[in-house]
Amino acid sequence: MSTPTRLGPDVLRELFLFEDLDADQLAWVSANGDVVDCAAGTEVSVEGQPAECFFVLLEGTMTMSRRVGGSDVETVRTDSRGVYSGAVQFYMQDRIRQVYPATVRAVTDCRFLALPAGPFAEVFQRWYPMAVHLLEGLFVGTKNTNEVLGQRERLLALGKLTAGLTHELNNPAAAAARATAALRERIAGMRTKLAKLSDGHVPAGMLTALTALQEDFVARIGPAPELGALERADREDELGEWLEDHDVDRAWDLAGVFVAAGLGPDDLERVAAAVTPSSLPAALQWLSYTVETETLVAEIGESTARISALVDAAKQYSQIDRTPHQAAELHVGLDATLTMMSGKIGPGVTVVKEYDRSLPAVPAYAGELNQVWPNLIHNALDAMGGTGTLTLRTALDGDRALVEIGDTGPGIPEELRRRVFEPFFTTKPVGQGTGLGLDVSWRIVVTRHGGDLRVQSRPGDTRFQVRLPLEEPAAR
Repeated sequence: MSTPTRLGPDVLRELFLFEDLDADQLAWVSANGDVVDCAAGTEVSVEGQPAECFFVLLEGTMTMSRRVGGSDVETVRTDSRGVYSGAVQFYMQDRIRQVYPATVRAVTDCRFLALPAGPFAEVFQRWYPMAVHLLEGLFVGTKNTNEVLGQRERLLALGKLTAGLTHELNNPAAAAARATAALRERIAGMRTKLAKLSDGHVPAGMLTALTALQEDFVARIGPAPELGALERADREDELGEWLEDHDVDRAWDLAGVFVAAGLGPDDLERVAAAVTPSSLPAALQWLSYTVETETLVAEIGESTARISALVDAAKQYSQIDRTPHQAAELHVGLDATLTMMSGKIGPGVTVVKEYDRSLPAVPAYAGELNQVWPNLIHNALDAMGGTGTLTLRTALDGDRALVEIGDTGPGIPEELRRRVFEPFFTTKPVGQGTGLGLDVSWRIVVTRHGGDLRVQSRPGDTRFQVRLPLEEPAAR
């Protein structure tokens, strides 16, 4: 930069920012503003560094860029005389720590008027006290509103999480409770039938044979056989007739129990061969209680395993007991989100997972990323209206991990695609959305993680694409 010079009041009045200043105000700007020459390629101000000067372009062409995902994204290129940059919120100098919001570079040789931010703030507040109060109110009010609405969005997400988790936990918990109550009855029945079998009329070796058959039947109990309604009815009829022929009470009830366990007439013949005819009904009832007991124990095991899986998914989703920043397995977070949102996924929606299991872990705030996935999935489900295909895809995209969430809804019109990440913008009816979900997601992915979030859409194929760096961004 060359040795600074000054601009006279008449020249200053030619700039739109200063054209309405009075003589004393122009004199102050003239006395305190330095004219600075910057050669082509020079960085006039650097994003993130302390904001010390308010710059006004006098000559040349400049660009303004922001750092996004490790790359500089040009947002402005202009040669308009009088445009300003640098400490653009200088009037808030005593309220917040000021840093340059963007990097300004001289494309050609440029000349700027540079005003010191601190002294300019003091005199500006004296010149325009009401305007400063209004600007401060606008800035602080907008900031507070965004924070409150952001908190509300997180609370709404937490409420949905709690409601969904409660709903999902209720089903296996109720099933376990029902199975436990039924198990108590079956165990009592086993004791009664065993007492009848061992009332002194049991031939030697019969209980031993029955116990061996019991162990064999229990070992064969597994997942319920896949039977059609007609095939199941035929098997129950066959067993029911066998039981009636052998004068067994509740023949059709027992037939249903044995068919569900995969047992047939040959198995019952083995029981008949092991006991006396008079003991056969009690022996079969005792064995039916055994079969039902094992089935109920298996049901309780499945229910409690489901509860454990839901609790584990909730922990993964909320990242309880985890460090804020860690190497995150994206598939774990995606699967946990699907589990937590399973109550929202209707029977008409098919979920397809196309995971690249070789994808490495990414350095991330996993708990924050788990705010992104439900937002994108929820939007996809809303778009499909209960019918369609939800696709979760992961892949390696150069030096980034790609997470793609797609739906088969009607698509997003081109004129709306440019606005979907704007705060408060929503296509949902009034009262059904705050318009902050995608804005929050964008800030988490782009600002917080240095990644990229974009959307591709056409009727029947909408994809929100999240790209996250595989390595920590280099310090700037």
